[in-house]
Amino acid sequence: MTTDTSERGLETLIMRHLTGVDGFGATPCPVSEKPDASGTGYFAGSAKDYDRAHSIDVPQLFAFLRATEPEAFKKLAIADAGEDKGINRLKFLARLSAETGKRGVIDVLRKGVEHGPVHFDLFYGTPSPGNAKAEALHAQNRFSITRQLAYSVDETRRALDLCLFINGMPIATFELKNSLTKQTVEDAVEQYRRDRDPRERLFEFGRCVLHFAVDDGEVQMCTQLKGKASWFLPFNKGYHDGAGNPPNPKGLRTDYLWKEVLTPSGLTNILENYAQIVEEKEPRTGKKKRKQVWPRFHQLGMVRQALTDVHTHGAGKRYLIQHSAGSGKSNSIAWLAHQLIGLKRNDKEVFDSVIVVTDRRLLDDQIQATIKQFMQVGATVGHAEHSGDLRKFIEEGKKIIVSTVQKFPFILDEIATDAGKTFAIVIDEAHSSQGGKTSAAMSQALSAPAEDEDAGPDPEDTVNEALAKRMEARKMLGNASYFAFTATPKNKTLEMFGEPLPPDAEGKVKHRPFHVYTMKQAIEEGFILDVLKSYTPVDSYYKLVKKTEDDPEFDTKKARKKLRRYVEGHDHAIRLKSEIMVDHFHDQVLAVGKIGGQARAMVVTSGIERAIQYFYAFKTYLLERKSPYQGIVAFSGEHDYGGARVSEVSLNGFSSRDIAAKIQTDPYRFLICADKFQTGYDEPLLHTMYVDKPLSGIKAVQTLSRLNRAHPQKHDCFVLDFQNNSEAITFAFQDYYRTTLLAEETDPNKLHDLKAALDAAQVYSPEQVQQVVELFLGGADRDKLDPILDACVAVYVDKLDEDGQVDFKGKAKVFCRTYSFLSSVIPYSNAEWEKLSILLNLLTPKLPAPQEEDLAKGILEAIDMDSYRVEKKAAMKIALADKDAEIEPVPTDAHGHKAEPELDRLSNILKTFNEQFGTLFTDTDRVAKRIQDDIAPKVAADAAYQNAKKNTPHTARMAHDQALARVMQHLLRDDTQVYKQFVENESFKRFVGDMVYALTN
Repeated sequence: MTTDTSERGLETLIMRHLTGVDGFGATPCPVSEKPDASGTGYFAGSAKDYDRAHSIDVPQLFAFLRATEPEAFKKLAIADAGEDKGINRLKFLARLSAETGKRGVIDVLRKGVEHGPVHFDLFYGTPSPGNAKAEALHAQNRFSITRQLAYSVDETRRALDLCLFINGMPIATFELKNSLTKQTVEDAVEQYRRDRDPRERLFEFGRCVLHFAVDDGEVQMCTQLKGKASWFLPFNKGYHDGAGNPPNPKGLRTDYLWKEVLTPSGLTNILENYAQIVEEKEPRTGKKKRKQVWPRFHQLGMVRQALTDVHTHGAGKRYLIQHSAGSGKSNSIAWLAHQLIGLKRNDKEVFDSVIVVTDRRLLDDQIQATIKQFMQVGATVGHAEHSGDLRKFIEEGKKIIVSTVQKFPFILDEIATDAGKTFAIVIDEAHSSQGGKTSAAMSQALSAPAEDEDAGPDPEDTVNEALAKRMEARKMLGNASYFAFTATPKNKTLEMFGEPLPPDAEGKVKHRPFHVYTMKQAIEEGFILDVLKSYTPVDSYYKLVKKTEDDPEFDTKKARKKLRRYVEGHDHAIRLKSEIMVDHFHDQVLAVGKIGGQARAMVVTSGIERAIQYFYAFKTYLLERKSPYQGIVAFSGEHDYGGARVSEVSLNGFSSRDIAAKIQTDPYRFLICADKFQTGYDEPLLHTMYVDKPLSGIKAVQTLSRLNRAHPQKHDCFVLDFQNNSEAITFAFQDYYRTTLLAEETDPNKLHDLKAALDAAQVYSPEQVQQVVELFLGGADRDKLDPILDACVAVYVDKLDEDGQVDFKGKAKVFCRTYSFLSSVIPYSNAEWEKLSILLNLLTPKLPAPQEEDLAKGILEAIDMDSYRVEKKAAMKIALADKDAEIEPVPTDAHGHKAEPELDRLSNILKTFNEQFGTLFTDTDRVAKRIQDDIAPKVAADAAYQNAKKNTPHTARMAHDQALARVMQHLLRDDTQVYKQFVENESFKRFVGDMVYALTN
């Protein structure tokens, strides 16, 4: 017999695995008492037993109630369970059906139903170990699956391929397809949208937990059918860090669905701990909207893996969970937190309390609300807003405590008294705020108390003890487990929370996250949008004309910065860019009805002053355009503008806390931001972003990712960037595109080198270090510390030259940063480092910056704006290289020399500046021969350069560059082409410089 490659063949395969039979001959009522031994615990249901009007498999339900609550079932006085017309039977089914319609099947299964004087439990969850009665009841649950279920009262021929029930209540429906017959999961999705009427009883909201579209390669799921608007999401394992499923040597790629996820124990676990109907309040209307939640595959995998690991190893480990934006971190954190509470090891709860730390003020409430909705009986949530709350909650036995990183430092001192307990610390968006000082204080407050400090009268002992305590504080605690969630792990985060891999051939140790859900997979699965697909840089062309005939010398780098600030800050430029933004949004976004006509835009500006200028420019131009829409400005605090103090409230006309809700309602369409709403802000209606701010690294990823949130009507998004180029943005995203590995550990030995260099500068003496540490740890006031620190400052100012000052201050900062980080990770304590870090943390802020003459002063007076032309580049898709990115470790090298001003003629500055911004006026060049035969010999003959090579080799390159500049000046008249290239084109200039330096050495 040939293999059945149809969807019917797939149906049979699933039925046989779950029930042991093919399900065609399933006898209607009476049902069998025990499932077939060759299945995995499921009964084969009969389509004839399904009550379409009430959406219940009645014989399965009654068999369950008879077995578990025989006395209560007798009270129903149902003469014949198989008889359709009995009045008592109809009353009971109507009551059960009404409760399911009102509360949803999840709640009905969890809490049962009241009928007259009788309470019926409709499901028995996982029994606690050793509870024989609970085990016996749990074993009576009836998991059944029915094929070809005719569900419709009117269209009697319409049937679902499969429907899964627990104790007669519908849980999941299935539409199956087989790619060998040229039909795929997409056809199954289309069938649900087109043919499955959401008004049918079975498809009403909450009556069935979810709907699966399945073929042999992929699974998609939907928690609420809404016709064409039904939103199906992938429920796949992921393959090669992207969408889909890996090849399965033992069967179909999708068989994990019925072999792993939907086993009776697996399904019970999801219904007890994950599946839920949540109520969300619509901020605009105040209307409440109910939403059914089911975990996605990566969420289920992550939580289960973490719980298993804690169960195996107990408290004290660190976990890095790298889940892309849009992966549903709020739910993941909530599910993990509430299950960590009940987790037992050797019959004892592993954690006394779970502390959820979130940096995102907007998510503060969201996470708390989510946890509250998923918490089951007994476990309670506290929100630590004020100092003393945390201590109070721990003493009261609050199991989950939500706090923000901002509030955390103020309450750390309060919890030292509870240091004998164990904690799970769940950190949302783990970045450097968790590294170093806050984390150290947190660790200190959570660790066990030290010995009696007054035992020894010797002050040195007291200092050493206090030191030891501080250093212990810097270690990760043995009585706390850390779970750090982030989409964009920095090197610090990877090293602190990641799992170390075995050393490679060079002995370097890399770290990897505990669980990963990549940006690539999230994009391919449609959970987030690809913000880079329509990333469009704008080339700003400046042509600047000098006003004066004389050509003073200026410092190139500063001049370029000031020119840029002048041009960008000029009203004409802001006005022009605002017009471009507003026109683009009206013509390209609103006119085509993006996100069903609800699209919003974010304008990212480089500072408060700029944001306010944009706010006014938008206001003026929107009125001129007769547009019905308005902008909202977002920045912190008050600001002087146009001779008055302004704030968000005075400009917008409503409270700051209303901004997130207001932008969702008309007339507001533009959110103009200065460093607000750029991380952790979750608004699916954001479609377009206008960037007028330099972005790089993590900041670029986090800012652009504000657009990637999915919405059923959102199919794309758009970025118009006035400041950055595609190379910089590609580079920023590359690190987080796939699993990020830390290239190597930060080297602790470099601290020895830094300390040696700092000691050698003799800014402080060993005695001064000891004095400061003793006084500081003894709680001395500033007036005792300052004289010693001021003496060190005097040495720094008087004894070190400019380079020495820059070198010392740079190394001091790097030492403090590196030590603060390393001391949270390395397993040893170095008292000398600890002492030095105390001194330097107090001393560094007092060290004055080296004086330098501002050579670029006055350049603004020397130029005028000739033209300001903006041209949009064709929208380009940045193709990210598909490779595991590695992040370099925390840098421990301090670059301690003052940047040498590159002195140059003003005409050169203007030309290079124009070139860098794309004013492309160059012809073809003839280069190599002229450099080799003419320029190089002249540079080699330069007396200052020759002198530097002989006597001070470390300044040779500097002298060479100066000589080269002098030689190039002479070319101005007789070879303008080479000179022009040299001056205008940075990469060309670098190439010439390197080439001539090589030729002359």
